[in-house]
Amino acid sequence: MNWTLEVVVVPVSDVDRAKAFYADQLGFAVDHDTVIGDDVRIVQLTPPGSGCSIVIGKGAVPQMPPGSLRGLQLVVPDLAKARAELLERGVEVSEIQVLGENPRPVPEPLDNVGFVFFTDPDGNAWAVQQISSRA
Repeated sequence: MNWTLEVVVVPVSDVDRAKAFYADQLGFAVDHDTVIGDDVRIVQLTPPGSGCSIVIGKGAVPQMPPGSLRGLQLVVPDLAKARAELLERGVEVSEIQVLGENPRPVPEPLDNVGFVFFTDPDGNAWAVQQISSRA
């Protein structure tokens, strides 16, 4: 039996501002934006090519302090290209950082160890890691 992680709730203070950031600046697809009355709204967004989505909203999502999520990680095959795209979209993103070293030779020197970091408007922290191919 496969167990797949498909949704992560991201706590935000302003659903419209967060939706704009994730859709317009990061390029996530808006899967749905469902309003179920004045106090309930659920927005699901998915990064390009991902099998896992994020959910932001109010009312029907778990209560967590906005900006409290850490350690979210996206994986891309070309970190320099991804960083350039984020910068073009107006995202404040770190320089490329190399964290650690590969235990065995890899075709691309940044594979597994190359990262950039950014936060959403509420301060939820994201990492982007380069993995160009998997064994």
